[in-house]
Amino acid sequence: MSAVFLVYICLLWYAASNGANQELRLAEKPTSGKGLSAAELEKLPKMTGKDLVMGSECAVCLDNIADDHQVRLVPGCNHGFHIQCADTWLSKNSVCPVCRGKLHPELFDSSEASPC
Repeated sequence: MSAVFLVYICLLWYAASNGANQELRLAEKPTSGKGLSAAELEKLPKMTGKDLVMGSECAVCLDNIADDHQVRLVPGCNHGFHIQCADTWLSKNSVCPVCRGKLHPELFDSSEASPC
């Protein structure tokens, strides 16, 4: 009986110390969802809701995008969102809210070079 009790105490000690180490590792973990800067956001294409080809619902606020609303387009996947919603999302995350496609720096360079 005492052997079982000793094993039980050892397991509790191991679980407690492992949990504390895990909390330390989580605190040290760098944030991988770094967003876009204001300058990068301004480089993203803008249009009106009537010009959208793919869908008419903003995936951030889940509201319909009216024809007269200003829309920001994510290069690469061409998903569109209300400008305020897109800027809020993309300033915290550098991925598309719909397809989770990563916004790479070369997408900003190609948008400057394109005539459209």
